[in-house]
Amino acid sequence: MSRSGRIPLSVPENTDIDIRDGTIYAKGKLGELSFNFQNNAKVDLKDNLIKVEPAGDSKFYHQMWGTVRSRISNILTGVSKGFSKELELNGVGYKANQKGNKLELLLGYSHPINFDIPSGIKVEVPKPTSIIISGTDKQQVGQVAANIREFRKPEPFKGKGVKYKEEIIRRKEGKKK
Repeated sequence: MSRSGRIPLSVPENTDIDIRDGTIYAKGKLGELSFNFQNNAKVDLKDNLIKVEPAGDSKFYHQMWGTVRSRISNILTGVSKGFSKELELNGVGYKANQKGNKLELLLGYSHPINFDIPSGIKVEVPKPTSIIISGTDKQQVGQVAANIREFRKPEPFKGKGVKYKEEIIRRKEGKKK
């Protein structure tokens, strides 16, 4: 049984919520998002509080209860505050540059990597070695950050590569003579 599913969600100010046919629609200052919970849970809106309850008594509905509540929480946070991830580039000559709707990465390969920025995602490059990815959809922001990190993962010997700002790279000792 879910423990997080029991906690009611408060709707932020300036956010409109509409629940119809197993789908919740949220509209806030940063945009609009929706989530189809397919009647896996009962979702009720009363007095700016969203309560989520299991739709049935089976094990499946109890498993989905907390998942639906968590997804609705992410939607509410996304349309009101948004999500962001920060990446750092470590290595000699590793740089990032934004050119319109593309992100140009120089990561030690013989060619630059041009990454197309998807719609709904905002990418900022305050320094050539720092990338800030922001948007309303938590899953999409995390996926774009993971795709950029995939081009050159941090290696354990020198620590070179693309890493999350808060990530700690466990270093290995090199060869000994």
